[in-house]
Amino acid sequence: MRRPHLPARLPLDPYILALLATVGLAALLPARGAAATAAGAASTAAVALLFFLYGARLSTREALDGLRHWRLHLTVLACTFLLFPVLGLTLRALAPGLLPPALQSGLLFLCLVPSTVQSSIAFTSIARGNVPAAICAGSFSSLAGIILTPLLAAVLLGGRTGGLSLDSLLRITLQLLLPFLLGQALRRWVGGVLTRHKKTLGHVDRGSILLVVYAAFSAGMVAGIWQQISPLRLGALMLLEALLLTVMLLVTWYGAARLGFGREDRIAIQFAGSKKSLAAGLPMASVLFGAQAGLAVLPLMLFHQMQLMVGAALARRRAQDPRPELPADHVAEVSRAG
Repeated sequence: MRRPHLPARLPLDPYILALLATVGLAALLPARGAAATAAGAASTAAVALLFFLYGARLSTREALDGLRHWRLHLTVLACTFLLFPVLGLTLRALAPGLLPPALQSGLLFLCLVPSTVQSSIAFTSIARGNVPAAICAGSFSSLAGIILTPLLAAVLLGGRTGGLSLDSLLRITLQLLLPFLLGQALRRWVGGVLTRHKKTLGHVDRGSILLVVYAAFSAGMVAGIWQQISPLRLGALMLLEALLLTVMLLVTWYGAARLGFGREDRIAIQFAGSKKSLAAGLPMASVLFGAQAGLAVLPLMLFHQMQLMVGAALARRRAQDPRPELPADHVAEVSRAG
């Protein structure tokens, strides 16, 4: 009898450990006074740098080439920016007393951020899915999220994010949209440099996000917002997120089948359509929530680790699924086309 292949370990993301350490540092040594002002300014600059790098790295040509698979990309976008928000609103309506207002906003906010790119691609590859489609779907989601996430947050979260005021729109434009567009405009000249120094810039990305987290959680400590969290409410949050992830994994898999997608496309849709980007969500939250960002990003941090653990196990299981045999004439046709 064939023994089931189990993952050697469930992936505890080292970056999550770094984030938790940063939260601990903010709890023990929060920035106050002039230090808080400096941390806030550095955080603002870090957010602008992150979105400049996002814009400079996104290949417009690859994104346009991927438009030929438009049904798959529209399905992923619908899952990310339509179905996720509907589920977030449903959870908030069904369990209004389980979480304090800041965590309710954070839970809904995680439903609004774009899909992650790296883990969606990695898990799609492990599961033997459509990797090019996962790359394009993640890129489209990131691009759409620059506009849709702040707008959805303003509409669905209302006053908790400042609403659609001129000031909030100006902050979004200056800190998110303008750096991203500048990166796209300069990609022709800086793209090669970014590719050659990809590893170093990866550390810059993560270091910038750690700075954003420290500034946000420091502000939360000074404001005393952490007194709103109890172990019971934290457990309730994790149960709600587990339910949210389970529903999305089921809907993306079986819903894609009902829409007529094949196995490889279903895998790409499941992993790209059920994930949320920590890298994009954290800096967006710092812009949208201000001093309340500390509690608001906690649901996203927990969901990120949960989706990694479940995704790794699911990808390995999908890799063991028997692949359907293709007719010989179809194989020959694909070989000639390739």
